[in-house]
Amino acid sequence: MSVKSEYHIKVEGFEGPMDLLLHLIQRLEIDIHDIPVAEITDQYMEYIHTMNELELDIASEYLVMAATLLAMKSSTLLPEEPVDPEELESEEDPREELMERLKEYRKFKYAAGQLKDREAEDNEVYSRPPVSIEEGAGDDQQATVFDMIEALQRMFNKTGSPSPEVETGVKRDEMPIKRTMDHILQKIQQSPSGITFEKLFSARTRTEMVNTFLALLELVKDKQVLCRQDEHFEDLYIFKQGDNHGRE
Repeated sequence: MSVKSEYHIKVEGFEGPMDLLLHLIQRLEIDIHDIPVAEITDQYMEYIHTMNELELDIASEYLVMAATLLAMKSSTLLPEEPVDPEELESEEDPREELMERLKEYRKFKYAAGQLKDREAEDNEVYSRPPVSIEEGAGDDQQATVFDMIEALQRMFNKTGSPSPEVETGVKRDEMPIKRTMDHILQKIQQSPSGITFEKLFSARTRTEMVNTFLALLELVKDKQVLCRQDEHFEDLYIFKQGDNHGRE
């Protein structure tokens, strides 16, 4: 029986399901005032599925949001019944509460970014100016954990899910994360112009892919490497922190 990883999805400010929803809204260029419930639910569940494939310990709030979205999607797919016009006017749009929560959370995230930037200025430390979630992060965009999960989704769609570890007999504790981190750093040092995210996942067993993903997250969290994606849906590139990030 495989054991769930204790790694929680919490990297560089992306801490929970609201962050994931805002990420999807930005990536899909959705109007936050007119959220397509079916589309956003399907995309959200794709992320949950990939987290399960990676055996990540998914925080309960992700699952609560998944249940909420699925309930909203089901209600929108039910056949419409004749409704009195007066009742229709008083009936609330099920998306309304979610929209308001997202708008408030987005304001909170932006305000938190401004405070962090101001604190950095007070400490005379260079800090990148806060960027509106709606506007994106420009041409040199640091990828988030959700971008990395999405890159794995694309790999799984092309090549299928990773082989179960029972085929190799390799146990999780036989592949320490530290060793995988060292292996990733060696690969990156051999490619000053950056290495594609996909090339780090040449192994096809579940255990090896999970270890590679967790090791990469640890390296990003420790600020030893930088994961960059210039535009949505493009390849992710991994660089050693401090190296020239230009690609040949």
